[in-house]
Amino acid sequence: QVQFVESGGGLVQPGGSLRLSCAASGSIFSILYMGWYRQAPGNQRELVAGITNGGIVNYAVAVKGRFIISRDNAKNTSYLQMNSLKPEDTAVYYCTMKGNLATKGRPEFITWGQGTQVTVSS
Repeated sequence: QVQFVESGGGLVQPGGSLRLSCAASGSIFSILYMGWYRQAPGNQRELVAGITNGGIVNYAVAVKGRFIISRDNAKNTSYLQMNSLKPEDTAVYYCTMKGNLATKGRPEFITWGQGTQVTVSS
């Protein structure tokens, strides 16, 4: 009932920038939380950044000051602006959203994107 489209990954040199986006569509009543996680080979999936519908944001220590998360509620879209990228930022980045469907009872949903590869290398 909720479809995701992630985009924006790719190969970038150290110090460069990328912008990830994640757009949700379907029978959505509201999206309470949007987040970005990442998983590097051999590592567990970890939180990168999150933003509530009230605009409260949180960041992993490793990305604070370099990454910026934002959301467009009208478009049900989340963005992750990644600046000053480092080789250790290389990972598959996953978008996640938590909210309520616009169906009877407004049931809660939690959805994950398919992931987009970010590679930082010279």
